[in-house]
Amino acid sequence: MKIKMKYIITLAIIAMFGVTSCVNDLDVTPLDDNLLTPEAVYKDYEGYESVVAKLYAGFALTGQQGPAGNGDVGGVDEGFSGYVRMLWNLQELPTDEAICAWGDFGITPLNTMTYSAQNPFVEGLYYRLYSQIAMSNEFLRQSTDDKLAERGQSDLKDKIAILRAEARFIRAFSYAHALDLFGNVPFVLEGDDVGKELPQQIKRADLFAWLETELKEIEPQMLDAGTSGYGRVDRGAVWMLLARLYLNAEVYTGTARWNDVITYTEKINNAYTFYAGPFENMFLANNDQMNFIFTVPYDGTYMQNWGGTQFLIHSATGGDMNPALLGINGGWGGNRVIREAYSQFGLGDQRGLTGDKNNQVGMFFNSGTLDISDPSQFVEGYGVMKFKNIDPDNPDLRKDFVSTDYPMMRLAESYLMYAEAYVRGGVGDQTTAVELINRLRTRAYGDNSGNIGAGALTEDFILAERGRELFWECQRRTDLIRFNKYVSSDYLWQWKGGVENGSPVNAKYRLYPIPAKDLGANPNLEQNPGY
Repeated sequence: MKIKMKYIITLAIIAMFGVTSCVNDLDVTPLDDNLLTPEAVYKDYEGYESVVAKLYAGFALTGQQGPAGNGDVGGVDEGFSGYVRMLWNLQELPTDEAICAWGDFGITPLNTMTYSAQNPFVEGLYYRLYSQIAMSNEFLRQSTDDKLAERGQSDLKDKIAILRAEARFIRAFSYAHALDLFGNVPFVLEGDDVGKELPQQIKRADLFAWLETELKEIEPQMLDAGTSGYGRVDRGAVWMLLARLYLNAEVYTGTARWNDVITYTEKINNAYTFYAGPFENMFLANNDQMNFIFTVPYDGTYMQNWGGTQFLIHSATGGDMNPALLGINGGWGGNRVIREAYSQFGLGDQRGLTGDKNNQVGMFFNSGTLDISDPSQFVEGYGVMKFKNIDPDNPDLRKDFVSTDYPMMRLAESYLMYAEAYVRGGVGDQTTAVELINRLRTRAYGDNSGNIGAGALTEDFILAERGRELFWECQRRTDLIRFNKYVSSDYLWQWKGGVENGSPVNAKYRLYPIPAKDLGANPNLEQNPGY
């Protein structure tokens, strides 16, 4: 926790250094002419480090003044605008894993997979991604060797090189989400003449190729896997992002890359130690003690906003659920699980145990009805208790804002990627694939009663196991697309396509639309087909 607090304090120090993204050029402009100039910010190494902290803060924070303050991206109000919250909405609400009871404009089309180019949540994440990209580009402009020499700081070159690699990763991470969610997107790098020329649109396959090259270039410049400060990325995060790209390469480019998935997951699996303790411990407020590969920290005192785990915990609590058992003082009655996803958890699997109002144990809350006849009624469908604001060592943890960190990348995902790549034809090892899956299932069941043999290791099993292990971790939409289940009639769930028992939908929904505002501002952009 002490390491985490040092990082949070750094974020608080640089909170005054606000930036926003312009619609037409994706450049960075100050919110106030009186803010610090580059010369004042970059006067020493700590200045450079504080700006990189701002890049990391973009994954967690949402504005200058905390909750209900001024948001730093357009599209949605400040409360909705956090990176994790918006990513979660777009990756989970159109799937079998979640449905939201709220009537806010834009929520129902996500629930029913009928979103449009005017959807504020689609627009909000789009601009959050490009805000991250724009800030990263600006840091890279301000930290070149020439800039260091100009400021008499050439002695900082080696230390700044590590910060530059981290900034390039943050930019690549946001571009990877843009690639996955939007396909052909605007593309701007630090050397482009922003402000004078509108961004060009890059093809999805070309962006994939750029990401692959970029990540391989920064890999040797990053700190060794597992050695960065808490909440910062290192070589392990680069390997994970490459593995994710290769896992979905056939969707993005038309060419499968299963052997490359094997190569990079082997690096990850050899570099990190598996946590074999209770599954639920990874999602408590003291989970900064876990050896996650990439984490977005949250703190109820120093990092208050309505996004991230604050959103995940509060929005999933309501009805007869006792908020005190999730470490909070009240719920928002929004998100819960759909029956098809819940039904994939087996008896004894601690990732999916169900309690009721008298015995709240496990990950789900039995509200009395698993079927959802009216999505606007929170008490229809089971509640979710995966993330909790509970620290066993700190009973006085504040209850209004949560301190549970969000695992953006963790080792279990690498295990699942290895097994899937092997099943799909990658040159891996069957014994290793089964062993990795059984590590997850032994942890989930508390013993070997849920372990599988090689014959059970199929594509359908992998999809279901990913749903169980990575439930509500911003993976499901991408997974369903890769397995050809997202829009087709091969797999239906309640309210898919706006029909109570589900229906197939138009294939155009495999991609989100480019927001109408950006199309209007930039004639170089073409809309995704069908919108």
